[in-house]
Amino acid sequence: MERLRSKIQKVEGRGYKAYKELQGEYDFGNFRLSIDHVQGDPFALPSRISVQLSAQQHGIPAKMHGSRIRTTALEDYLARCVSKAISKHVKGKRGTGRSGEIAISCNGQQVLRRNAVIVDDHQLEARLLFALPGTGRSIPPKQAAQMFFHELPQIIAEGLTWRERDREQMCSHVEQLEDQQALREQLTAAGAVAFVADGSLLARRSGIDDRPMSSAVPTASPGSLRKSFTLPNRGAVAGMAIPPGVTLIVGGGFHGKSTLLQALELGIYNQVPGDGRELVATIPSAVKIRAEDHRVINKVDISPFIGTLPGNRATDQFSTDNASGSTSQAANIIEALECGCNCLLIDEDTSATNFMIRDARMQQLVPDTQEPITPLQHRVRQLYQQEGVSSIIVCGGSGDYLSVADTVIMLDNYHLQDVSAQAKRLAGPAPKSADERSLRPAKLRQVSLAVSGREGREAKIQVREKRLLDYGRKRIDLSKVEQLVDAGQTEAIGRLLHDSFKNDPQQPDGLRATLEQALTNVDKKGLDILLPWKAGHLAMPRLYELMAAANRLRESKKPH
Repeated sequence: MERLRSKIQKVEGRGYKAYKELQGEYDFGNFRLSIDHVQGDPFALPSRISVQLSAQQHGIPAKMHGSRIRTTALEDYLARCVSKAISKHVKGKRGTGRSGEIAISCNGQQVLRRNAVIVDDHQLEARLLFALPGTGRSIPPKQAAQMFFHELPQIIAEGLTWRERDREQMCSHVEQLEDQQALREQLTAAGAVAFVADGSLLARRSGIDDRPMSSAVPTASPGSLRKSFTLPNRGAVAGMAIPPGVTLIVGGGFHGKSTLLQALELGIYNQVPGDGRELVATIPSAVKIRAEDHRVINKVDISPFIGTLPGNRATDQFSTDNASGSTSQAANIIEALECGCNCLLIDEDTSATNFMIRDARMQQLVPDTQEPITPLQHRVRQLYQQEGVSSIIVCGGSGDYLSVADTVIMLDNYHLQDVSAQAKRLAGPAPKSADERSLRPAKLRQVSLAVSGREGREAKIQVREKRLLDYGRKRIDLSKVEQLVDAGQTEAIGRLLHDSFKNDPQQPDGLRATLEQALTNVDKKGLDILLPWKAGHLAMPRLYELMAAANRLRESKKPH
């Protein structure tokens, strides 16, 4: 520590690049500091530092990280504690650019496997962004010393060490996340695709604030859909279990239909305690499907939904750089099935109308011979009966779906009601069945993952926004992939695609097998294998979001 203090004093008044001399490792007594990368100027991305504490130094009991889910929960808890300590002790801007900022990657309401904090049996490591202060482009040593020797030790003491007063909160965080994971793992065996515990708070404060609304109405299960689960820490929990099959969510406008569906979309993740949706769980393979005008489609067999197009254009290997609403929604479903999806989540508000339904009057006016689209209404029962794929669909304006539904849930001012029996009495005859060919893709599909950068340079992989990825010279738009929740997942996706291209460019067993292998490697070895340097901003994605990025890659144009 004194060696670092001496180095800081020696760079006083020198140009900002003199900070490079600080790189290295330093013993602070209660922890070790590693200055891993120093930024080039105050306006650049902040420097990267990491701190290591031995098991004796942090004192956290081994039982807190005795399994994968407990380790992820503990790492998440510690990252959030560090973030709170930063807010409390860091004064903020100290000069030009980003001078004085300290930060740790910590996502919102969802708990993801990350590499911001890493805990094992031997030590705990936390990785932080540390924007070294600069006045113009010269070094103010007193401010740098304040960050290293006053603020950083306080952050470590409050954020990363075991204290008896934190015992209850830490245990609660770990145990609640363990319960969430256990609940999700019990769904299939219990004959459910999703579950909403009684007392859940689903409404959010706003479209940009994902915290629970203070006036949210607690959920209460209809008796006919009520089911109980036994969780390892909490014990028995009861609520609404949504069974497999075709489920409709109906009700008037602004009564909570889309709010319920959004909670189910995020039910594939564990939620931070206090979110209100901690015990809303959905099977891990569930995928939110929507129309996505203008998206790229690469050689997808959309023929089960879209027949031969005008100009005798076949759709069994359909490609386009500018998809319509109906072709994009068809491709999204087929790609989800290709990933092993067993539950589709669909909101009519974000769907293509002509893909969802074609009523009797329109069939009389436009004969089937002129219409290439087979609407989802004619396929949704086949998806379940033949492929085992359930659907949960928000319907506010189309009663024709009542004839194909197994379960109908009504939202009345956020109160849940099972109106399945009433809906069956009102439903007309089911639509004419479509042909019975399999909807799951039969052929192995390859997608070029080639990435190119400027001549002589490594291709750059950079996240522009949470769901906008620069992949070399290509840009992948994931803005409509709604279950992608963190920029760290987006960058991990770019790195995974790059690794897959290097390790398996020909994809002899198909795109899915190639990407599954890449995910398996990361699952076993950790997110750090994706970067050639130490950083703490990556988060683990699912197979679906990884394949979604590959499926939206524009193919390189061959020169004439």
